[in-house]
Amino acid sequence: MNQPIRVTVWGENYHENSDNDREGMAERYPDGMHGAIAAGLTKLLGDAVEVRTATRDQPEHGLTDEVLNSTDVLTWWGHVRHAEIDDAIVEKVHQRVLSGMGILCLHSAHFSKIFKKLMGTTCSLAWRNSNDTELVWTTSPDHPIAAGVPSPIVIEGQEMYGEYFDIPQPDEQIFISSFTGGEVFRSGCTWKRGKGKVFYFSPGDQEYPVYNHPDIQRVLANAVQWAAPVSSTFQVPSVVNMAPPKFVDTKLNPALNAE
Repeated sequence: MNQPIRVTVWGENYHENSDNDREGMAERYPDGMHGAIAAGLTKLLGDAVEVRTATRDQPEHGLTDEVLNSTDVLTWWGHVRHAEIDDAIVEKVHQRVLSGMGILCLHSAHFSKIFKKLMGTTCSLAWRNSNDTELVWTTSPDHPIAAGVPSPIVIEGQEMYGEYFDIPQPDEQIFISSFTGGEVFRSGCTWKRGKGKVFYFSPGDQEYPVYNHPDIQRVLANAVQWAAPVSSTFQVPSVVNMAPPKFVDTKLNPALNAE
């Protein structure tokens, strides 16, 4: 695409405003997690992107037709309010992905309605929140999402996600993580759905400042560029009623040849 990639950073925006989490979130993410993700993309990609944010508590969850129709790549972070997301909005996002929009599903978004709809599985996993150290190992060093990313990325404090992760076999496995307790997790995976690209990346629990980590920001910036649609035409693949064949038994169709 010659024009800037139009990115919408979607955030649940619950922990930023809850009584239990507000103080800690303000320290880690004064502009919200969505604000930190958006700032990282802008810092690394500059004029190559146009970045805006949207949140659950806005009308239509911030994902109006106008917003979705002008989004090339959507990033999605959610945790404890998955059930509140309007099914009609999820369906619109799903159709937009099938028509070519890229989507990055982050951390607890493995349980979001949109990710489960795209995967068709439970997307369940093992977890433990005990301030583990996470090492994010690159398993596909030549992939564009891994460009300029050290192996491993070291995250000093993070929630543990572990196998078994109930997802379809990834089209591409980019990262795998290991944790203090010895657990491993397929932490960076891609799929193609319709004409759209899907990237799941697990680092990013709300209790830790993971989205301020420069290597995590690099992964997300790379992923936005990878997931951007090749064409500016968004159209869901559909059934096509084909014209009569031009050849019959390796010979030109006489009816068409006479035209």
